[in-house]
Amino acid sequence: MKPRKLHDVGQSIWLDNITRDLLTSGTLGRYIDELSVTGLTSNPTIFDQAFLHTDAYDCAIARALARGLSPEDTFFEIAIDDLREAADHFRAIWEGTGGVDGWVSLEVSPLLAYDPLSTLEQAKRLHATAGRPNLFIKIPGTPEGLPAIEEAILAGVPVNVTLLFSREHYLAAAEAYMRGLERRVEAGLEPNVASVASVFVSRWDTAVGSIGLGVAMAKRTYGVYRDLLESARWRRLAELGARPQRLLWASTGVKDPGAPDTLYVTALAAPGTVNTMPEATLLAFADHGRLDGRLQPDDWAGTEVDVDLIELSERLQSEGAESFNRSWVELLETIARKSKAAA
Repeated sequence: MKPRKLHDVGQSIWLDNITRDLLTSGTLGRYIDELSVTGLTSNPTIFDQAFLHTDAYDCAIARALARGLSPEDTFFEIAIDDLREAADHFRAIWEGTGGVDGWVSLEVSPLLAYDPLSTLEQAKRLHATAGRPNLFIKIPGTPEGLPAIEEAILAGVPVNVTLLFSREHYLAAAEAYMRGLERRVEAGLEPNVASVASVFVSRWDTAVGSIGLGVAMAKRTYGVYRDLLESARWRRLAELGARPQRLLWASTGVKDPGAPDTLYVTALAAPGTVNTMPEATLLAFADHGRLDGRLQPDDWAGTEVDVDLIELSERLQSEGAESFNRSWVELLETIARKSKAAA
């Protein structure tokens, strides 16, 4: 199926991957032209794999070493270079959609997940350094991250809220977003700062060892998302120029080899949302994917589960934060090893 079909139902297709080769080989441009990709997300694990398995970054790491940069500063310099180029690929889409689509994302250090002040400071610095209006800064939607999200929106920094698993997590992220916008209005500023709320899907199924709960939880979240957009509070902001904080389906690569490889694409085709896909999932959907129709706000109704959803969602968020921390440490270790080799 042509991925364009997802755009026809109102869903954007983003690529959950970035490498220098993807940019320099013309592959990203081809995905934009032929597979309707209209945005891109990144994370430390993606960059770590790129650093490990290619030599495309060796010269940049060596130059950073010669200038005395730390592994963390080296990473951000390299990542920003790549994401600037990616943002430029999507700039025409960003401008053509009035800033609704055409975004790329850069994550703050996961080690700051429980430090809102440092998170906010780094988010503002990274966005200013990148110098691209269509670059989101990813901030985790942990309880400690929520104040940083609100303050970043107030400061005019576009935010991709990550590490959301449940409708409760989404609603907390939406509350932080709306408070930031309302404070902008009170300060005489335009409430036109963009955001997406990234809801992780497949980790639910991995946690319970079966397929189905991830889709059910995503559908449950989609229902409250649609309800929020109909609320009087949101309509007041929309009348002043605010745009919805779109739901973004993340972690949509299927982990179970016995399940359809496009499961989380087919099941979650929903108007007003984004699906950010690993490269393999994008190509699989282009080759043999299908759609069963649009997701409806009440599609989750009647889903029965025998687990404590609140407890499990909190555990998944905590484990996700720890996983991001490990990936970050591994990334910096990879850069340090490459620096020693260059020396």
